[in-house]
Amino acid sequence: MAHLSTTVMMSAGAVAEMEESFDELAPEIRDQAAGQLDGSGLDWGFERRQGLIADELIAVAAGLQDARPGQTVVIVVGSSSHVSHRVVGSVTVSLARRSPVPVVIVP
Repeated sequence: MAHLSTTVMMSAGAVAEMEESFDELAPEIRDQAAGQLDGSGLDWGFERRQGLIADELIAVAAGLQDARPGQTVVIVVGSSSHVSHRVVGSVTVSLARRSPVPVVIVP
């Protein structure tokens, strides 16, 4: 999931540079995931998305759930170690509150 910080969003040049970096990294990340998951028997996929992380994860999960009725779709996410995230919120908190599918939070 590609998410640009507020600071980066202030500069059109910085946005273009970050987008290019994300595009270059995506195949490498996909290959690493394939190395771990191919042959595992798990149904998995890789998709690069741009936007607010929780919103994009929820959109993907909802789409998978609609496309595969009868199958269980689960979002697995790590917890944040930042105290402020527990007060103000984080991707994990947002998912736990709003996800239409089960969320497994890994400490």
